[in-house]
Amino acid sequence: QVQLVESGGRLVQVGGSLRLSCVSSGATFSRYGMAWFRRTPGKEREFVAAINYSGLRAHYRDSVRGRFTISRDNAKNTLYLQMNSLNSDDTAEYVCARAVTNWSTFLTDYRDWGQGTQVTVSS
Repeated sequence: QVQLVESGGRLVQVGGSLRLSCVSSGATFSRYGMAWFRRTPGKEREFVAAINYSGLRAHYRDSVRGRFTISRDNAKNTLYLQMNSLNSDDTAEYVCARAVTNWSTFLTDYRDWGQGTQVTVSS
């Protein structure tokens, strides 16, 4: 059984930075693509960024490209999301997810989910 545990979310001011982490257990982390999604009340879950199994390929939603960086450390079974130049639109619960393949940007390919970590950006 796969477990994904996120951490690093907190209250931060506009323009600030945060690094989120997601530790995986229960499966061979290095075989699978991973992604970050975010959710806010009243809105559908939103794709943020994905990374392939090796860490050599990544994809971002347009609104975070150039500000966020997804990365992974397969030796530590950990996924990261470095978030810079945060703005109020980034306020959300950030959730990591594991794909059923080694790379995917499709929501339906993500079957294992963490509980989420809250990021709140205040002005």
